[in-house]
Formats: sequence, structure tokens, C-alpha cells
Amino acid sequence: MAESIVENEKPFHLRGNFAPVKDELTVTDLKVEGSIPPELCGTYIRNGANPRTGESLHWFLGNGMVHGVRLENGGASWYRNRYVKTPLLDDPDKQRISETGTIDYTVSAANTHVIRQGGRILALEEGAFPYELTPELETVGAHDFEGKLDKAMTAHPKICPETGELIFYSYGQLPPYLLYHRVDAQGKLVQTEEITVGGPTMMHDFQITRNHSIFMDLPVVFNLELALQGTMPFLWDDDYPARIGIMPRAGKNEDVKWFEVEPCYVFHTLNAWEEGNEVIFDVCRISEVWRGTSDMASGDGVQTLHRFTFDMVSGNVKEETLDERGMDFPRVADARIGLKNRYGYTLLFGAGGDGDPAFQGHLKFDMETGRSGIQAYGPGISAGEPVFAAAPGSDPDSDEGWVLSYLYDENQNQSALAIVDAQRWGEDPVALIHLPQRVPFGFHGSYFPDL
Repeated sequence: MAESIVENEKPFHLRGNFAPVKDELTVTDLKVEGSIPPELCGTYIRNGANPRTGESLHWFLGNGMVHGVRLENGGASWYRNRYVKTPLLDDPDKQRISETGTIDYTVSAANTHVIRQGGRILALEEGAFPYELTPELETVGAHDFEGKLDKAMTAHPKICPETGELIFYSYGQLPPYLLYHRVDAQGKLVQTEEITVGGPTMMHDFQITRNHSIFMDLPVVFNLELALQGTMPFLWDDDYPARIGIMPRAGKNEDVKWFEVEPCYVFHTLNAWEEGNEVIFDVCRISEVWRGTSDMASGDGVQTLHRFTFDMVSGNVKEETLDERGMDFPRVADARIGLKNRYGYTLLFGAGGDGDPAFQGHLKFDMETGRSGIQAYGPGISAGEPVFAAAPGSDPDSDEGWVLSYLYDENQNQSALAIVDAQRWGEDPVALIHLPQRVPFGFHGSYFPDL
């Protein structure tokens, strides 16, 4: 009983399946329930916070740990989990900013996302340089695009499916608050532009279309007092205007067209595309977050699926709620990023019996018909971010493929990788790959098909 009381006194991000795991494993003998589609030949990797010391002040601040499963020949050939080896792993007190004010962008948790572009796999965290990984999840080191990147890189860059470009930004607490970058398909940084925003806003995500990049200048801003406490240093600011800026992809600061929107915050975007003179932008929107505290369990509102429609000629903005259920971690097929998508997938949110966040399953949206459906996994089973793996040779805008996600079964204290046929939504997964240890709730990942 005493141990249970102590456990419940911990913050939510250090207990239950949010708690870190200690061991780095390589396991090749994996139990598979069902049948893994033989077309799935590649690696699924997901990143998340896993504080090595067992302690952290905020869910977003733990050391990065990647969990990966290799799929080939209708089987699962390995599961691996590895810390991203950054300076913070061995020295959790190491400071990114020196006493003289210089910033070391290799000091990173590298805990938020993992992508592949220009022949490199990169673990990302928005306050630092990316870290390159091998296909077996070992750390190569910090990557600064041959010395051309001298600021942090966002954890939510976009890879254009038509050009192969990597498009991203850097945001910070000191001017210039926002820098915009383009990297060509070969991984060379070819453009950096300073973009004027109202202050040190927290820009966690952004989006692209075929011809534009979209910035969100929203009222969650840097707070020095919280920064000095070592926790998440951002708070809601009623006096900070909410704006969204749209710029030609190869444009400059003076080309940004800004639109005022209703006060809100957006952690994650679903997609954006162009129709005539309009730019349509779908996001998971919350009306307010982090008022007075950046505690994730502070009673903030619900994130709902929301659409902005911007008329690039008249300057008018239309806002509408597409779905009022609580959700986040939205994804479309990689081949539809910046292009009109028929299908989208999100993680369905709720509250657990103890009030902690609960990830109840997945939602699939058919944006053409307006229909949606739930993929649930059973009592006591929670899901993670839904990642769509397209069937080889399929229509890029179809749902021919599979949704991958780590599941956690609280009844058994075990995890599995679920493979769901996206065209048989709501049915049991076609395969469950049972894993040798639980995979803590984490953030974002990718499926990398063999090239």
C-alpha cells in the first residue's frame, strides 16, 4: 500500500506507462499474433521522453529514446530501443546556454520525432540540432547540415512528397525569434530567412502546401521565470495576438501574408493544401492552454479538429470545427503532405479514471464524405500516434495501406506493435507484434519503407 501511495504522488509523466524503462534491448525472437503483410518491408521507429534518472520536471523534457521494429518477408526481424546519445544523457544538468550567453545546440534531449531525409535518419527536438541515427538506432551524432545550421531545428519539419525538400524553421527566446529553412532533396541547406513574429512564441508545428509555407504566431510565449525553474518555459498570454502567416515556399519575410485568427493554440497540424485562391489548413486546435502553469494536467481544454480557410486575395478567414471529440497526433499519408488529402488519422483522447491523459484509440476521417470511424483496441488498451504505411504501388490519396501504432495493455503491463488494415477500419488488427518490454507513451515516429 505504501508503494502505491508513493507511486500516485508522482506526476503523471513518471508513473504508469508514462514512466521510463531502464533497459536497452535487441530482441529477434518476437511473438506475432495474426499475419504481418508481406508488403511491409521497412522499419517503424518512434521517439519519446525516457528520463534516464527516472526524474524530470515535465513530460516534454526527458531523454530521448527511440523504439523500433524491423518488418520484412512477412515477419518482424527485430525490436530495438536505444537512448539518443546526447550530452544530456550523461550529464542531465548540462546547460545549453553558457555563462557568457553562447548557445550549444548539441545539448539536446532529442526526444520528439524521427524522420528520414537526404539519406539520413534524424532524431529531433525543437530546441537543438537534430541527431543522426543508424538504421539500427545507434547514435551517429549531432547534424548541422555541414555547418550551415546555427540555430535549433523544429521537431516538426515537412518533407515535400513532390520535390523531396525538407522544409523547417527555428524558433527561440531571443531575436530573431523565427528563422525559416529549406533543405534540398540531397540534404543540403539552401535557404535561411528571418521571419518577423510578435515575440518569443512557442511554434511547435507548422505546415506546407505545394507553393506555400504556413507559420503559426500564437499566444503561448516564453516565460523567463519558468525557464529559471528548469521546467517547460511557456505560458498563455492574453495580450499576444493570434496570427497565421502564409509565405511562398521560396519567399522572404516581406512576402508573408498574415491573417488574424481567434485566440487559440495548435500543437499539431493535420495538413494543408491549395484550392484556387484559398489555402485550407486543418489542425488540432485548443482554445487555450497553459494559463498560469505549463503542467500538462492543468485542466486545459479539449483539442478538436479545426479548419482554417484563408482567401489569399481578399484576406478573409473562415474558421470551422470539423469534429468536437478530443484528439491529437494527427497524420496523413506522407505522400499527401501539402496536397489535398482524402483521409486523415488522429489519436482519440480521453481522461483515465485517475484523471491522467488516456489514449483511447484512433480516429479515421474521410474528408470527402465527412464520415469518421473509431479504431478501438479493447478495455485497458491504449494507443499511440497513428502512422500510415502506404501499400507499395497504391494510389497516393487512397487508404490502401496500414496504420502502425504501439499499444499498451494495462491489464498485462505489456506493449505490442499493432498493424491495422486502413481499409478494414474498426476490425481487429491484422497483426500484433508482442514486444519484450513495455513501450512508454511517447511522441512521434515514422515508417521508413526500404528504398
